[in-house]
Amino acid sequence: MTDKFHAKIKTALADDNLQAALDANAERRIQARKQAYASLPEDLEALRQRAHAMRLATIDNLEGYLEQFVQHTQQNGLIVHRAGNAASALQIVLNIARQKNARRVAKSKSMVSEEIRLNPALEASDIQVVETDLGEFIVQLRGEPPAHIITPAVHLRRNDVAKLFAEKLNVPYTEDISALTSVAHRILREVFLEADIGISGVNFGVVESGTLCILTNEGNGRMVTTIPTTHIALMGIERLVPTFEDLFLMLELLPRSATGQKLTVYTNLIQSPRRSGEIDGPNERHLVLIDNGRRRLLNSPLHEILLCIRCGACLNVCPVFREIGGHAYISRQGEISAYAGPIGSVISPGLFGVPEFGHLARASSLCGACKEACPVAIDLPKLLLRVRAGGLQIEMQRTPPNVPSSLSLGLKIFSQVARRASLYGYAQTLAGFVSRLASPRQPWLRLPAFTGWGYSKDLPSPAPKPFSRLWAEGKIKNTQPEIPPPISTTPGNPQPPAGLPSQTAARQRFARELEDLGVECIPCHPHQLAPYLLQVLQNKGIQTIQTWLPEFLPTGLLEHLQRAGIQTVQQPDPEIKVGLTGALAGVAASGTLVLPGGPGRPLTASLLPDLHLVVIEAKNIYDRLDQVLGISEVKNSSSTVLVTGPSRTADIEMTLTIGVHGPKELQVFCLLD
Repeated sequence: MTDKFHAKIKTALADDNLQAALDANAERRIQARKQAYASLPEDLEALRQRAHAMRLATIDNLEGYLEQFVQHTQQNGLIVHRAGNAASALQIVLNIARQKNARRVAKSKSMVSEEIRLNPALEASDIQVVETDLGEFIVQLRGEPPAHIITPAVHLRRNDVAKLFAEKLNVPYTEDISALTSVAHRILREVFLEADIGISGVNFGVVESGTLCILTNEGNGRMVTTIPTTHIALMGIERLVPTFEDLFLMLELLPRSATGQKLTVYTNLIQSPRRSGEIDGPNERHLVLIDNGRRRLLNSPLHEILLCIRCGACLNVCPVFREIGGHAYISRQGEISAYAGPIGSVISPGLFGVPEFGHLARASSLCGACKEACPVAIDLPKLLLRVRAGGLQIEMQRTPPNVPSSLSLGLKIFSQVARRASLYGYAQTLAGFVSRLASPRQPWLRLPAFTGWGYSKDLPSPAPKPFSRLWAEGKIKNTQPEIPPPISTTPGNPQPPAGLPSQTAARQRFARELEDLGVECIPCHPHQLAPYLLQVLQNKGIQTIQTWLPEFLPTGLLEHLQRAGIQTVQQPDPEIKVGLTGALAGVAASGTLVLPGGPGRPLTASLLPDLHLVVIEAKNIYDRLDQVLGISEVKNSSSTVLVTGPSRTADIEMTLTIGVHGPKELQVFCLLD
């Protein structure tokens, strides 16, 4: 390990504020993930192995899948660019920005943009770039990179954010998290509306259709891909899934692993730029496919790391990350790595070089918690050991390049002793004898600092006798736990009671899931719908609403509202407080609403207003998400959004706050047959 890395570790361990923030994040994330996994309709381990096999098969055939994906995205009307390295990717983005005379860029969370250092490149060209995810916005104001893949401001407490906003944004000091979120909402709303270009990452690219899948909870991902006239999507070449069935598998695992949700609030399925007759969406969509060392990784002993789907679960369970945080993971020169934790300790050496980042792999206890938490079953401890052994140079160098000479000598001595059972037994007996002579408080039992453990770890007491002797004497018993049988059903996926129509069961479960999300689901017959909607609008004093066209809503609904004095418009207007849309379908398992875009169905009606009213027919509620993803209109619309609850964030002290960039309130009216 380097001196600079040691200094970062010491600073982190001495920071009580950081320690409290990291502990709170880990505890809440781990608990939320466990609860979310409990709602899976099938055995988690079986899903993980399926996901592993699918991702492995995809990267093993990456070039073929990549060519198909490019062909389909181009047929859909996207402009595709290929970037071999970070410099090429930056030049592509800068060229697009100059062509559009862009002065302001609105950007949603993208780890690949952190990897290529996009923001400094744009700022050096006098282009203002604003991070619109709340956590990213906070760390950008502080001049820092994100400290976590999912929770960029994980290292901060509410008082840190309060001081920052008061100083940088000239607002009154407050530690109320809702008030702090409202400040960010107000400032960033103007950014969305005035940005020349929106930049996003891509969670998954679906090969069979050329679809871009982008997940977001706050709504900023929808904003930057819907409102600016130009959208640039940055995507690592490994982020492909062959089919929508494979996408469904990923959507079962990623949100649960990342944020403890059955599905993120907004799952955006983007097919094309704005089409004829549509009133929102960008005129141009650019896709930048980034290699930046991924092909080199593909042919190395570290290729399995390309399976990663960036959920951040390994960071949350890692005992080392929980102590030192994301900003402690630095290069030999002191530059903060774009990726932290167990995943960063493998992918940073893989992408940017073992000599510069190989020491990060030593910041690991190899406890295996990261492997158990990974939704795609990546064997991270194995990869960490390969990095320690030289990583990409493992077959080229006999002596690993990042192993201290003292440690190398110690390992050679240990290997000679360990090869001989009798010698190893005598050594263990001697160590046990020495440990019994020493008091636990003896300072000489602390490991030397040069080992990397001596800063905060004590030498464990050796066993008094070899394991084989203790076993023979009956002092060790088999404690292997019983393995429970595979789960076929769970309380979260009940079977309909005998005699109950399946449509009714789906509707009832749909309503329960919405209630858990804080959404009111009102069952009504067609003749009751207009009076119910009028009552909602009149109670809020609303005179104007943004809507879909009449042919996409129940017959006569808009005419009834207009006769009652409600003005209905289709054009987006940030001053309008209520949006009214239909829904193509609903998903009972997660309370999800499926809203396709297209002529007469502006997606901004479900995005810009504070209140989103949705009308769905009970017959269009499906049991599972995979059934919805198979609907042709989902695959063929220019853009489809899956809405699962109101906009939300937990970026400040893991405190859930409703209403960030999307609607603060969602009401669903379920039309009965």
